[in-house]
Amino acid sequence: MINDTILAQDNDRAHATLKADYNALGEHLDRRGIDIAQIKDKVGNYGVAVPSWGVGTGGTRFARFPGGGEPRDIFDKLDDCGVIQQLTRATPSVSLHIPWDKAPVSDLLAKAEKVGLTFDAMNSNTFQDQPDQAHSYKYGSLSHTDASTRQQAVDHNIECIELGAQLGSTALTIWVGDGSNFPGQTNFTRQFERYLDATKQVYNALPDDWTLLTEHKMYEPAFYSTVVQDWGTNLLIAQQMGDKAKCLVDLGHHAPNVNIEMIVARLTQFGKLGGFHFNDSKYGDDDLDTGSIDPYRLFLVFNELVEAEADPDFNPMHMLDQSHNVTDPIESLMVSAMEVQRAYAQALLVDRVALMGYQDSNDALMATSMLKQGFRTDVEPILAMARLEAGGAIDPVMAYRASQYRVKVAQERPKILGAGGGIV
Repeated sequence: MINDTILAQDNDRAHATLKADYNALGEHLDRRGIDIAQIKDKVGNYGVAVPSWGVGTGGTRFARFPGGGEPRDIFDKLDDCGVIQQLTRATPSVSLHIPWDKAPVSDLLAKAEKVGLTFDAMNSNTFQDQPDQAHSYKYGSLSHTDASTRQQAVDHNIECIELGAQLGSTALTIWVGDGSNFPGQTNFTRQFERYLDATKQVYNALPDDWTLLTEHKMYEPAFYSTVVQDWGTNLLIAQQMGDKAKCLVDLGHHAPNVNIEMIVARLTQFGKLGGFHFNDSKYGDDDLDTGSIDPYRLFLVFNELVEAEADPDFNPMHMLDQSHNVTDPIESLMVSAMEVQRAYAQALLVDRVALMGYQDSNDALMATSMLKQGFRTDVEPILAMARLEAGGAIDPVMAYRASQYRVKVAQERPKILGAGGGIV
């Protein structure tokens, strides 16, 4: 964790400027009929889960270039995730990936308490073969033609549920790479029937207060056809499973130029939006830092989420899901968490009564101008003040760099050679 003295010194350096900026923004928003304190409180109560695997260096199909101080195990990962929460106060929970993060429950709970974290959705892994498994997932997992392989995948997902229940988690996320790479390789209908049957077994093992989140992705590693390829198929799955099944939207899992905010609205309308994996993309599932390519799209997604906040039962799960190849993963995750908060704050500034009036009168120009007014407002003073009041850093990246945390853990953790590609 970061030394409190270093954090206090860095905050002292920036406090006067922040106070002036916050007061100036407050006066501006007051003229628009907006109470800055209310926005700050909402932003301060908002949190996005950080992925355990995100604090390691990612990789491409060709290579991986690990940096210094790579986490050796889940306990190192929790240390890094704890630093992110300490400085941003925006990532109160961590999402585990099994079997990557498998460890004794008592040890995981003790470590999480020490670093100030709780556990978010559990993530199963049936897209990789593990050393001790009997059957390969080369040709699929939950949709495999072999019943024994499907059962192995079902059993693994149930194991994730059982572990998560002991950790305080209340959700399981399933993503499978099942599909085909050649026309004729598989029968689309029979393959989907096998997937539905296997996933139903997992669904039936859920505790009463749990949610099953299924995740769609249009390609990779199945490049010709993918079993859960888009939100339509994902919605069918959630409807087939039952009330505890909902859809997870990963911002990078869609074709270029797809209207993701409209997908969010549709799934929300029918009670099947379960959560998000936030990231950004230019070409496909790039897993780039959230808001680094299209911050306006992120804002438009949150515009739909704020629109739905009036429903007390609306509570989708929010998590980052990124791969960091050329940056310090801790810095990228901190910046991304703040970008998600930024989009939320900007969406809260939209005058919804005026927007609805323009929509109902078909005034397209003024309607879109209302959205742009929220998006163009610099809400950084709100985010920084919320962090400061919660005990975090006014400028998390600068405080992190001043602490020399990366240098210190690099001295403690063995250097990892960059052999091989793929995710961590």
